[in-house]
Amino acid sequence: MAKVKPFRGVRPPREFVEQVASRPYDVLNSQEARAEAEGNPRSLYHIIKPEIDFVDGTDEHDPKVYDKAVENFKAFQNEGWLVQDDKEHYYIYAQTMDGRTQYGIVVAANVDDYMNGVIKKHELTRRDKEEDRMKHVRVQNANIEPVFFAFPDNRDLDEVIKTVTAGEPEYDFVAPDGFGHTFWVIDNDALIDRVTKAFDKIPYLYIADGHHRTAAAALVGNEKARLNPDHKGDEEYNYFLAVAFPASHLKIIDYNRVVRDLNGLSPAEFLEKLEKNFIVKDMGTVTYHPERLHNFSLYLEGRWYSLTAREGTYDDADPIGVLDVTISSDLILRDLLGITDLRSDKRIDFVGGIRGLDELKRRVDSGEMAMALALFPVSMDQLIRIADTGNIMPPKTTWFEPKLRSGLVIHKLD
Repeated sequence: MAKVKPFRGVRPPREFVEQVASRPYDVLNSQEARAEAEGNPRSLYHIIKPEIDFVDGTDEHDPKVYDKAVENFKAFQNEGWLVQDDKEHYYIYAQTMDGRTQYGIVVAANVDDYMNGVIKKHELTRRDKEEDRMKHVRVQNANIEPVFFAFPDNRDLDEVIKTVTAGEPEYDFVAPDGFGHTFWVIDNDALIDRVTKAFDKIPYLYIADGHHRTAAAALVGNEKARLNPDHKGDEEYNYFLAVAFPASHLKIIDYNRVVRDLNGLSPAEFLEKLEKNFIVKDMGTVTYHPERLHNFSLYLEGRWYSLTAREGTYDDADPIGVLDVTISSDLILRDLLGITDLRSDKRIDFVGGIRGLDELKRRVDSGEMAMALALFPVSMDQLIRIADTGNIMPPKTTWFEPKLRSGLVIHKLD
């Protein structure tokens, strides 16, 4: 069962929250962070992407950059831009996009739950990326940015969310990207106890987004436990920062592909070879969106095509074989285009559905890419089934939006 606890959050006073809050470290590069933080000394980018405080081109992995992150985190607290709560709380964090709102509970999740598989993953992690994030957690002795979890819908937690969100929020603002962010502090001891007990009845938590951050946070906590001769198990480092959402609140959007060349095939030859495993229909020049599972959208030489996988090319009884990312990776990218490693092959790139299919069209029309492939999005049920069966999704399968805003609350490890 999932073990969570309230914690003394470190967070900005209400008047500073919009200046402090930022996008997550991994959705923008150093130049973009530098531009977004320009003229704003309170931006969290000074802590999570501190290379922006050095000359352009400074290696983000330089030891002096990590030192600057620590210096800036301390400065934010000294200046009163980040202040630690006097008592332990849970928090409610709501995000609104396109008129749809999802409500998450901000918790301190348990390190042992990750180690023991109570917190389930659906993606592989790379050790180099884990180590980079671990350095940040170690030097700060804090989880600066939260990870994004899902949990099976729970009536008690639904009632807590409803009760708390009927009150006045601590923060309520619209970020520059147009997404709304609203945040409540759970201050009532009875409600805090109710949250803890409700999670104690939930068998599993699921990593929705942030596999590397989750691994890094848990591994640092585990490391601290091993190095502490007086370890008891109730120390703050046994927990890490997470926002957990009821699964029914979440919507996964499409994660699409663009490819630089057709592996020596002409467009006509490529379309002809597709016919073996797909029903191919020319949809003309009007943008075509995949309509259902096993239906794909192909953009090639200024035209859109509907590709429907033929029966027998997939296995709906197989949690991985049923995925459209598996079908397209095997039957198109591998068999026709010779792309076997989605993580490292430079001929392929990936475009989150938040950018729309117009971005696919633009990259092909510019001549940068030869073709684009849009996929029907994975469902939360599919994600949970894969995690429950111990399977791993292929790379670049899920895209969650909106992203969690960083800087609304931070968790210290001491």
